Amino acid sequence: MKIDGIGALVTGGASGLGEATTRALVGSGARVVIADLNEEKGEKLAGELGDAAEFVATNATDEDAVAAAVERAAAAPGGLRASICCAGIGWVEKTAGKNGPHNLEYFTNVVGVNLIGSFNVLRLAAATMNGNEPDEGGERGVCVNTASIAGYDGQIGQVAYAASKGGIIGMTLPAARDLASRGIRVATIAPGTFDTPLLAALPQENRDALGAQIPFPSRLGDPAEFAALAEHIVTNPMINGETIRLDGALRMPPR
Repeated sequence: MKIDGIGALVTGGASGLGEATTRALVGSGARVVIADLNEEKGEKLAGELGDAAEFVATNATDEDAVAAAVERAAAAPGGLRASICCAGIGWVEKTAGKNGPHNLEYFTNVVGVNLIGSFNVLRLAAATMNGNEPDEGGERGVCVNTASIAGYDGQIGQVAYAASKGGIIGMTLPAARDLASRGIRVATIAPGTFDTPLLAALPQENRDALGAQIPFPSRLGDPAEFAALAEHIVTNPMINGETIRLDGALRMPPR
């Protein structure tokens, strides 16, 4: 699918991996709706990018909020053709420890935002794409979700996060099969350790140590590299039903 002229939705699009994806899509000619909870960052980014971007305050788990963001993205001349879901949260706690069992509310919250939120965006975006006219290749749209290599090899204390990301990986193929007859593709990116605002708060020594664990290149991933893969998925019609690890050959140790 060609990116130039299409409407795109990026949830979690105001910072980190989502911001990089927003910038890349705008740079390739898309009109992007930045769907994010952070109004300050979202409005600032939209203002910087001009008429090619619009911010819509959005909680990925809120059906009405996501529907509104999807509607705005669909108003682009090319219609909503690409949805990239980058919204997510984390939590660290063991299944059971000295203080008792894992807090169920926190587990539910992480799964709710990461997995259910991703599915909420996927289902609503796909329903709107369903009404698009197919392009010359028969495509109506592309949905890209964000998992994590923690969904494959989660570390100690990552049970909630790993479960949520593993769920995203697990729904990728059946969702792609569900939507195949309508020419809508679904794929997932599972990034490793990336240089996002969350890690920016760490001392440089700790950041360097995290990067050194990656076989090659031995550094933190650049959000622009995530964005480049997201763009490639949109433009490559044979990428469908697949989760792609983007991790420099990192396999996470237990801790």
